[in-house]
Amino acid sequence: MAALTGSDQALPLCFLPDYLDETVGRFGERLAVDFLGRTWTWADVGVAAERIAAGFQQLGIAKGDRVGLCLPNSPFSLIAYFGVLKAGGTVVNFNPLYVERELAEQVVDSGVRTMVTLDLHLIFDKVEALRERGLLDRLVVCQMVEALPLLKRALFRLVKGRERVRVPVDEAHIRFADLVATKAPFRPVDVDIHTDIAVLQYTGGTTGTPKGAMLTHANLSANVEQVKAAFPGARPGEERLLAVLPFFHVFAMTVLQNYSVATGAEIVMLPRFELKQLLKTIARTRPTLLPGVPTLYSAINRAPAAKRIDLSSILYCFSGGAPLAEAVKADFEALTGCTLVEGYGLTEAGPVVSVNPLDGVNKIDSIGRPLVGTRVRVRALEAVDDADGESEGPGAGEDRFLDVGEKGEIVVSGPQVMKGYWRQDEESAAALRGGWLHTGDVGYIDEDGYIFLVDRIKDLIVCSGFNVYPRAVEDALYRHPEVAEAVVIGIPDSYRGQAPKAFVRLHAGASATKADLLAHLADQLSRIEMPKAIEIRQTLPKTMVGKLSKKALVEEEARRVAEGEGQPD
Repeated sequence: MAALTGSDQALPLCFLPDYLDETVGRFGERLAVDFLGRTWTWADVGVAAERIAAGFQQLGIAKGDRVGLCLPNSPFSLIAYFGVLKAGGTVVNFNPLYVERELAEQVVDSGVRTMVTLDLHLIFDKVEALRERGLLDRLVVCQMVEALPLLKRALFRLVKGRERVRVPVDEAHIRFADLVATKAPFRPVDVDIHTDIAVLQYTGGTTGTPKGAMLTHANLSANVEQVKAAFPGARPGEERLLAVLPFFHVFAMTVLQNYSVATGAEIVMLPRFELKQLLKTIARTRPTLLPGVPTLYSAINRAPAAKRIDLSSILYCFSGGAPLAEAVKADFEALTGCTLVEGYGLTEAGPVVSVNPLDGVNKIDSIGRPLVGTRVRVRALEAVDDADGESEGPGAGEDRFLDVGEKGEIVVSGPQVMKGYWRQDEESAAALRGGWLHTGDVGYIDEDGYIFLVDRIKDLIVCSGFNVYPRAVEDALYRHPEVAEAVVIGIPDSYRGQAPKAFVRLHAGASATKADLLAHLADQLSRIEMPKAIEIRQTLPKTMVGKLSKKALVEEEARRVAEGEGQPD
């Protein structure tokens, strides 16, 4: 019988702003936000969100209209997010570090006409250029100084004055503060939580082409309830979460922002990751929960300053976004005394699918068991075509599900799975065929129902007809004591078609050579898995949330091939 892990279970679903209203009612006088030392209560946040919702309505934002948020973590991002939703609109998250071209593509595809942004040249200038090109009608501009404590305001004006924008005052540029101060009445909107889109979250999906995942209020509230169930010891109204991961990323949006709103947890916000500031903030605010990515925990482990501050307030940590190395988990738990568990998700699932239990067995290299109400199976990578019985490759014919221990594509069903891709009917049908979300990740399920990932289907390296999983090579490299980070991609090979290439960053002060690393791998990998090339670098490219960026290295290699360059010495 094919392996199946997880269960069907009904969950309480809601209109996302209902979480905020309930928390304001229960914990109104408790702290909701700490931003660089300035604080807001839940009552403050609730009032501001309703005021800006009324302001959006006065601007003509109606049910279903898409409103863009191009902001770093700040009180503005939290208030604008729930204000848009209260007004019946759809939030479209934008990465403020995107270049103008990337922002333009997403604006055009989503149909956003109103963008909420910040009065810093680094972000504002790109968004204003889109308005000047006619791609946006108006900008709602947040003033950074208004979010800072009084002393930091003065220092910011003095030191960062040149970074600030003098924003015009006209109908195309509305100050965030003016919108919050509107006297217009708020008009509640009738929203269908199962069909109306709360967030249009852009992702590369399973094909690499950016698409907007349509996440309904039901999808996102289901995932909040599932995350709550995964942290049964969390105390409503008493926890304090440190939010250094950006809210415009789906992981932080759900696990940090929405979860905190739903449970009345205080959100300690940082606008970006800077290790020194992060450690000072931990010492000052003593957070109890620290969701993150492996590189965040690894950076804390390596920081000498981390040994000199009290980290014992941190009780639970949830790692996602990339594989969590056993050594990173063990070192962080020893440093803090907390429990660090690894989970798994993807944008199309709101995003969390599975997690290791906080109070049960944590299996090394496993992404845990499915969240409550979630089912996971493994699909054979080669499906059988109905017409002639011939194998047509991934996606052809009917899915065949595999038994315990057999490797194939992870597929998921549950209430957190998206409605589909925005204006992409064929892509939606392919991703959601048969009632299962096809993740593009290769893995297997063990006899206890724990899920193990092997790699991404698109990252598989086919050498002389054999599948080579980059993660297997990376894991072997990480077992070398001097390797801090490793990424493996496929490069063209005239004989084998493709071959693995490894990019490595060593620990500070390490002296391992390429020959040393190859010797280390010799008894850990088969000949077909051995890297054709190893490139040792001072730094490796990362995404905004701190994941090692395989995409950037693949693009770099493609340029190198196109320009006829050989491999570096």
